[in-house]
Parts: sequence; structure tokens; C-alpha cells
Amino acid sequence: MAFFSVGSTLSSAGAHPSPASNAAEHPSAPIPVQGAPLGSALRVPFGETGEEIFPLILGGAEFGWNVDLESSHEILDAFVERGGNALHTADSYSSGRSEHIIGQWLSARGLRDEMVLGVRVGGHADNPGLGSVNLVRAVEASLTRLNTDVIDVLYLDAVADSKTPLEDTLATTEWLVESGKVKSIGAVGYTAEQLVEARILSSAGFPRLKVLDVPFNVLRRHEFDPDLRLVAGAQNMAVTPSHALEHGFLAGRARTRRAGSLSVRSAQLAANLNRRGSRTLRALDAVGAELGVPDAAIAVAWLLAQKLVTAPIINAFASGHIEELVQGVGVPLSRAHLADIARAAD
Repeated sequence: MAFFSVGSTLSSAGAHPSPASNAAEHPSAPIPVQGAPLGSALRVPFGETGEEIFPLILGGAEFGWNVDLESSHEILDAFVERGGNALHTADSYSSGRSEHIIGQWLSARGLRDEMVLGVRVGGHADNPGLGSVNLVRAVEASLTRLNTDVIDVLYLDAVADSKTPLEDTLATTEWLVESGKVKSIGAVGYTAEQLVEARILSSAGFPRLKVLDVPFNVLRRHEFDPDLRLVAGAQNMAVTPSHALEHGFLAGRARTRRAGSLSVRSAQLAANLNRRGSRTLRALDAVGAELGVPDAAIAVAWLLAQKLVTAPIINAFASGHIEELVQGVGVPLSRAHLADIARAAD
């Protein structure tokens, strides 16, 4: 059974190896693959944004927090080497350090035009909320940190601001789009009712919300409620689930509590170290053992098998994790697999 998987031997070098280098290589050494990454041929429509992306989005939540600059760039390189072309960050991640790191990488690699860049705003302490003044300032600050002149998808964080009228926020995004600073608008934490209101306002000329970020995985199915699913589907929104691995828990590496650990990550993992979490990991183990892929890939494949999901937002702590995650793009889960996993997570 063949899965989509790109090994670590990909090479973009165009020159032939010298006779000396051939002599030094082991006879069983992998043959370098020349040309574009295999995953670059795999693209899906990003809703109605006009973009086409690899069906995984690399998130920058760990960059500048648990992952330093050098390691972050290695993760970004590994993602692109396997065909990835969509990134997601937020102005609040590590107080903007995530954007700095991604901006430096984009400039150093010269890949800005090849990447689809999504940025969530509303949560930075310097420009909080979605009011007109702070929203414009937040976008300008993000553009500076990212060293770019346009954001492909601007995610509006309603969790950070539930008071600013939606009409005021969309009026500001209209100016941002018309000025060329933003291409498309996305939503984070919006209710079904707000999405309906936004669609009504779009008929008056305001920009449409084309992308929806909702915390969603096999353990958090309730957060993508039926009303939200119905409205998102009716509006043909691209759904990009965040927390695809539930803070890393669904990768299956953490199965016991760490005594005396007080870190944020340990607390997030500990929240699922219960009977339900253990059942879910055992179900992922069983399916993964049958198909020959890690738990993280099964968790990604489960999301991609859900209706409306365009591309989960994934985060990685090391470049090696990217190899595990991209395998989920080609894993063919059967109805029995999906049922077993869902039943375990109930």
C-alpha cells in the first residue's frame, strides 16, 4: 500500500557529484531526487481565496517560544522540501517573535511569492482587539515583522474581541483589502450567527469571510458544532482546524504525567491524560500499526477525512516531526477506521 511520503534525501542541487564523492558514498546510499518536491504536485483549492495549497498548513505557534530561530528555520525548510506552501502565524505568538522568525526565513530563502501566508490578529498586547485603529496598526506591525507587503489571509480573532461591532471590523478590512495590504479575510472564534451576519454585510460590499479556523480534532469534535458546520458549508468557507494534534497529545509521545512539571505544555498534555485520552491513543495505535504510519499521521488523516476540512494547521517542535505529519495526507482511512477512532474518543 503506497502512502504519500517524502523522505529526507530530497536534493535541489543540479550539479552531478564528482568522482571523488561517488567513491566515498556507500553502495547502498539513497539516490538523491532531483527537481521539485513530490508534494508540490498536490494542491487543493483554498476555499474561494483564489489560492491553491498543500493540504497541511504549518503553524508558527512554537516559533520563538519552544523552538529557537535556527530550529524554526529547519522546520520550515523540511515543510517546503515535502511540498508545503502555506504558513500560519499570529501577531500574539511569542509577542511577535514568531512573525520575525518566519519573515527572516522568507527573505533568506526568497520564497515569499511561493508561500500562502495567513496571519491572525487581535491578540497582541500593543494593538488589542478588532477596532479600526488597532486593527490597522496590527496589520502594519505584522507586515513589518514578516518583511512583506501583503498578507494572503488575515484571520480576525473574535475570541480576543467580542465587543467591536462586526460591521466596523469589516469596514476596516475593506480598506485593508483595497489598499493591497490584505488579499482575503478569515475568521477565528466566530459563531454561526456572526458568520451569517458577515455574509449579509458582504452583500453591501464588505469583504467576505472566506476561511474559518476552529479548534477541532478527534477529541474536540464538539467545538465544530452542527450550526457552525452548516453555515461554513453553505458559505463554501475553507476550514483550517487548529490544535490538530491537541497540543501534541495525539502524537502519542506523552502517556504519563510528569511529576513536578509546571510548564504550560505539561499542563496542556495532562488535561487529556485520562481514560478517554488513553482510549483514543490506543485506537490511533491500532490503526497506525495496521497502516504502518505514526499516530500523528493518523490524527491528521482523521481530520482530512472530515467534510469541509481543507487543511489542518499543524505545529512541530523538530524538523523530524514534519515527516510524520505529511504522511497523514496520503493515509486512506476506511469507514471502520474512522468509526473505531470516533468511538474511542466518545
